[in-house]
Amino acid sequence: MTTLTPAAAADRTGVSIDTLRYYEREGLIGPIQRSAGGRREYTEDDLFWIGLVTCFREAGLGIADLRGFVAILRAEHPPQERVAFLRERRAALEQRVAALCRAMEVLDEKIAYYS
Repeated sequence: MTTLTPAAAADRTGVSIDTLRYYEREGLIGPIQRSAGGRREYTEDDLFWIGLVTCFREAGLGIADLRGFVAILRAEHPPQERVAFLRERRAALEQRVAALCRAMEVLDEKIAYYS
């Protein structure tokens, strides 16, 4: 199995090495396997999880939300619980998008007014 160094994993995922360590410390990814020398070795599965966590963070989910979702996944909860969690977060994201659209409309009006 091919593994990546922390630097290579950071490069592939677009997050810093510190962020990778933080995600692991918070239990959002991992546990990350270690080499005989104790160095972290990231697998493709780890990169998938890093990408998922990063996507959710960009969507506005907090660390507590992510911990909750990871707990649901790791505890093998029924799919309905996973779907309910994701639907709740999606609804919140839709509200944020609507608020941002309203703000952009106001900005556009002001730009047109002052132009």
